Amino acid sequence: MSGPARPSLATPWRKRRARLMSSLLTIAVLLCVPFAGGCGSFGSFDSLGSGGGPLSSIFGKKDEVEPLNTDPAHVIYGQADQMIDQGKYKEAARQYEEVDITHPYSQEARRAIIMASYAYYKAGKYDEAISSADRYLTLHPGTKEAAMAQNIIAMSYYEQILDSKRDQTYARRSLAAYDKLLQRYPSSQYAANAGNRARILRDLIAASEMQVGRYYLRRNNYLAAINRFRTVVIEYQTTEQVEEALMRLTEAYMALGIVNEAQTAAAVLGHNFPEGKWYKHAYKLLGQRGLEPQNYQESWISRAWKTQSWTGGGQT
Repeated sequence: MSGPARPSLATPWRKRRARLMSSLLTIAVLLCVPFAGGCGSFGSFDSLGSGGGPLSSIFGKKDEVEPLNTDPAHVIYGQADQMIDQGKYKEAARQYEEVDITHPYSQEARRAIIMASYAYYKAGKYDEAISSADRYLTLHPGTKEAAMAQNIIAMSYYEQILDSKRDQTYARRSLAAYDKLLQRYPSSQYAANAGNRARILRDLIAASEMQVGRYYLRRNNYLAAINRFRTVVIEYQTTEQVEEALMRLTEAYMALGIVNEAQTAAAVLGHNFPEGKWYKHAYKLLGQRGLEPQNYQESWISRAWKTQSWTGGGQT
């Protein structure tokens, strides 16, 4: 006796295959619709995705590429110079860059890099100015325009400084750039201005350190305050801020009970600014504890200060 008949696998497979073929046919029809010439005509390869070809409706238009300027280097450079004269600094910068791109081995190419940096600076595009100047210094460090490139870097950072109450990142970068200019190109035409601005920047950064130090001092965070005043004493001794910094160190160390450092700070202050108001404050502060300024050679203040050939003493 035979068992029950097994279900046939042929019929379900045929149905699945039929559905699959139907789906593929539908997709093919949809793809053919956008093409006016039908499925057999896709047009030339040059037109694919270029805005006029059939694929543009699917993939979108391709950005147009501007043709390279085929004019001679001196012509492009001259056009950039004219733009500078007209105050079109951003356009001039791009035109100078065109010289470097299309004629990299021409006589004008090297000069075009530094002029692009200058034009970007005049346009207020400081990041681009710094980038172009850095590139020039990398490629042509020993040329006569190298000092100009270094000066543009320093000026670009300088123009972005706000005030002593803000973050001084740009001030520090500008100072580092000016210091490098003075070190590498001391006889350049930019050296005098670099020296003046370096002094201004040191005083600005020192003032910022003092402001933060006073903030910590008012909140009795003496260690944080000392770190700020210490920075002024070590790194910015030639600024106007160092006088107050020494007095504030006296105040902070007295609050912590570190008497030797307080006396040394006052002694250094009195030696260098004997008639200043900050020394009078420091002297009075020590006097309230029956103490006088005294230089302790083991103190970091004594070691850091450039004048160490004295033993300190009281008020004169």
